[in-house]
Amino acid sequence: MTAHITFETLWYASEWLIRFGALATVPLRRSPSAAASWLLLIFFFPALGLLLYLFIGRPQFPVARQKRARELRAFQLDVAERLENGSSGDRGETADFAQKLGRMPCVDGNSIELIDDYDKVVERLLADIHSAEHTVDLLVYIFADDAVGKCITVELCEAVQRGVRCRVMFDPVGSHRWRRGTLRLLRDAGVETREALPVHLILRRTRADMRNHRKLFVIDGLIGYAGSQNLVAKDFRPGVVNRELVARMSGPIVASLASTISIDWAMEAFDRRDPSPVAIPAMSGGVRAQLLPSGADYPLEGFETLLVWQLHRARQRAVLVTPYFIPDESIIGAMCSAAARGVTIDLVVSSVVDQSIVHLAQCSYFEQLLAAGIRIHLYREFLLHAKNASIDKDIGIVGSSNVDFRSFQLNEEASILLYDRSVIDRLVEIQDGYILASDPVALDAWRSRPRLKRLSENIARIMSPLL
Repeated sequence: MTAHITFETLWYASEWLIRFGALATVPLRRSPSAAASWLLLIFFFPALGLLLYLFIGRPQFPVARQKRARELRAFQLDVAERLENGSSGDRGETADFAQKLGRMPCVDGNSIELIDDYDKVVERLLADIHSAEHTVDLLVYIFADDAVGKCITVELCEAVQRGVRCRVMFDPVGSHRWRRGTLRLLRDAGVETREALPVHLILRRTRADMRNHRKLFVIDGLIGYAGSQNLVAKDFRPGVVNRELVARMSGPIVASLASTISIDWAMEAFDRRDPSPVAIPAMSGGVRAQLLPSGADYPLEGFETLLVWQLHRARQRAVLVTPYFIPDESIIGAMCSAAARGVTIDLVVSSVVDQSIVHLAQCSYFEQLLAAGIRIHLYREFLLHAKNASIDKDIGIVGSSNVDFRSFQLNEEASILLYDRSVIDRLVEIQDGYILASDPVALDAWRSRPRLKRLSENIARIMSPLL
């Protein structure tokens, strides 16, 4: 009896120790909403909350990895300096600010094609690998061993046989369904393969959902791809077909992509070798563009910081396209204040759902946005997985980052900033096509949705900083 009471007392005391410890630890370096979500979970379920917090609650890399990132910064800054020296013209306030956020400069002399056809992206990538003479580097969140992955691997295998150095890095969490098959497929083809941010269940010192979500492909250091598309079949989810947007580039901007891939590759090397050298390609066009990498190795949430700043500066129209919209207070405030100034704000999200809880959390924000005058469009038929934005036709953004907590604070992301009017016009044309293929959300109709759905959305919203 005494032992039983002692155990209960110890358990009760430990729960309160966990609660008080959470008060001292959780709010550090978190937004108020994220801190509140964790504290609610831990206060109601101390043991479960502590376990989850230890597993996914600390948004920082291990000390050793942070040190390695600082060591590799000199390599990144050297590429940036050489790019700046080879570029001409006034880069502008936005480009200078973006360089402070992501360390990569705006460069001119590029050629950029926006491709919004899933199959065409795969076809162009296969053709570029087929023509490769020296190197192929693929950094991607999902690399599957399905029909798409096998087609790409066949081309990589033939390239290896021609003497081309081929490297593939994929995220083991994003690719978990295909991980073993993908590793076997690529290594049997002679392709150098590494996993980005590998997950170790024992002695793990960083949260397992801090992922490398970038999609960057570079061929011969001359051709680059960046956008939202993974290397997997467009219908890999039953009943869901993805639609994406990818920028295919040539010119100096490709060196920014190559340096990011080289650094990510070197981060996972046990021998701590220097990254592969990066040459600056010759100019191939007249487009000004800039790579904005973001993630835990950077001091600020680069994509979010730039987006908020641009929304506050918007004068006429801003279009945001994202499959997952779970904003924080700064994004909501910037959107609503822009709408109050008379700026037209179009938010395009997908009506096709692949993650139910995320969708419910996303819907919980709609009434506030609609009441502020923001137009919301639900894209039909496909899962609109593309991530892009345009503001006043002064800047276009195409990349891998969603408008959510995960992309802002946890994932390694990469966005291409477009400053050339002709390319921005093409982006706006694509975005207007999304809107034509969407159903508008009306405020009155939205307010009349069932109460059970409202309750589900509100519960999901409480969890949104954890999603």
